[in-house]
Amino acid sequence: MDTFLAIRARGITKCFRDVVALDGVDMDVTPGQIHGLVGPNGAGKTTLLGLLLGLAVADSGSLEILGTPVGRALATPDGVAGFVDGPGLYPSLTARQNLAALAALRGLDPRRAGIDDVLDQVGLTDVADDRARGFSLGMRQRLGLAAALLGKPRLLVLDEPSNGLDPAGKKHVHGVLSRLAADGTGVVLSSHRMDDLEALCSEVTILATGRVVFSGPLGKLAAENRALDYRLLTSDPRAARQLAVDARGIEVVDDAGARQSAEVLVIRALVPALDELVSELVHTGIAVRELAPVVSPLEAAFLALTEQQEAGR
Repeated sequence: MDTFLAIRARGITKCFRDVVALDGVDMDVTPGQIHGLVGPNGAGKTTLLGLLLGLAVADSGSLEILGTPVGRALATPDGVAGFVDGPGLYPSLTARQNLAALAALRGLDPRRAGIDDVLDQVGLTDVADDRARGFSLGMRQRLGLAAALLGKPRLLVLDEPSNGLDPAGKKHVHGVLSRLAADGTGVVLSSHRMDDLEALCSEVTILATGRVVFSGPLGKLAAENRALDYRLLTSDPRAARQLAVDARGIEVVDDAGARQSAEVLVIRALVPALDELVSELVHTGIAVRELAPVVSPLEAAFLALTEQQEAGR
């Protein structure tokens, strides 16, 4: 495996007239890692993705991609592929013809570019000869991913690749990205879907107002010392509620959704207190049928971090 970083960004700044899109951004992505990039609208995600794909250049800072310093030219090293704001496709061409045209533009021999293979990887073999103008949003996203896979990239930069996908399509794309990472490809994945990030990413960078408010392992972010709300469904809701009321570190939340179902209890707790409550429930013979965060740990951390950044502006 490569010993260098797939991406090494230090102090990246990018302005558009009076608007500071990126303000001293640092980010590391190792080969074989799926790295999530998240942030509210206007946080600078699209600008950063554009820099990684050679669609723009930074005003200051240093950027190395696949071990090669990126200068002030609109270019990236060989081995980088992806898309921002959705893939660019020719609507009048078929899926296969789109890939052949893109392969030729990249200097690849369409007959040897592995077009059939990438179509199969993204699950579009059956529609390979259908025109792209009739594709759904999810099918266009998968065709864009197939285009990015031409040439076997070592760094893949994707903007909302699961946009428009049904559950089966999303599972298919997740499998493709996981296999690529296992083979050593670095992947940067921008998404508003926290479930996608939690399913795929080992590390995440959160942007707010052009600045990095967190960058590191997903587990560290989710394990920050903040109480979360959990849905608790048990075999004896009334007794479970009383145990929760009496437990240390547990707050019973008067949740609107919970009021609609007397069987569901919503509690707020840190993980240690939650563990103690579950042990007590089991010890007293109350079966725990469901225990899940109302909002995922990643989403809760994301909201807290970005709201703090907005408040500090």
